[in-house]
Order: sequence, then structure tokens, then C-alpha cells
Amino acid sequence: MRVYIATDHAGFAIKEFVKGLFEQRGYEVIDLGPESGDRVDYPDFAAKVAKAVAADPGSQGVLICGTGIGMSIAANKVPGIRAAEVHDHYTAQMARAHNDANVLCFGERVVGKGVIESIVEAWCSTQFEGGRHATRVAKIAQLEREYHGN
Repeated sequence: MRVYIATDHAGFAIKEFVKGLFEQRGYEVIDLGPESGDRVDYPDFAAKVAKAVAADPGSQGVLICGTGIGMSIAANKVPGIRAAEVHDHYTAQMARAHNDANVLCFGERVVGKGVIESIVEAWCSTQFEGGRHATRVAKIAQLEREYHGN
């Protein structure tokens, strides 16, 4: 499994820790930046990850900023992306199981290392349930087609 990761300056300090958690689980981690903790604009890095995930079927993404909110909003503008801002084990689990989320977003200023470990564990161990949830995810894809003209 391949995972693309990026942050803004507010999420930079925790990036190496998060990369390690995915690598320990056998993921190939591709770091799309930034290279330092200098101020950057989160939509630029959300776009990099979202476009990479959209172009690489079966891959996933991780975006980290101060709260996770801005990254999730920006990433969800890319067709095919279901970016979920999560806060804990349960929201990460439900994002995968019910929404088939393919981009994980959270905030460095909101969660600590222990919670991040729990989030990554839930994200990696939970599969999409399908069933009634597949119908709902299909409706999201239909909205994309209507508004993006595909």
C-alpha cells in the first residue's frame, strides 16, 4: 500500500513520527513536502497529496496542518478524494468503514502522539464496509460528476 503525506508549517514537526507509523505497518510512504517548517500555504500541499491519490488507484493520503480542517477542505476539491478530518480512533475508523475515505487529515495542534498512534492504527486496520455505505459513497461520486462535468 502506498501513502502520500504532506503538511503545512503547523503540521511539519509531527510528520516524521507519522511517516514512521505507516512504515512500521508496511506502507510505502511518499513525502510530498514541505522540506522545512517554514511558513507555507496548506492548499498547495493538500493539492499535491489529493492529486497524487486521485492518480494512483488504491493509494491513500495523509495531510496534517494545525487543525486538519483546511487540509480536508482543500483536498476534497479534487474529484475522487474523500478526505476526512479525524480527531480520534473512532472517527478514523468510521471514516474508513462508512465513508471509504482515502485521505486522512488531522491537526498537530489538536492531537498528541498517543492519539495519532490510535488514529493510524484505526485507519490502517479498518476496511470499507460497503453495503448501504457503498450507495452513499456512490452518491458522493455522482455529486462530483455533476459539479465537475465528468
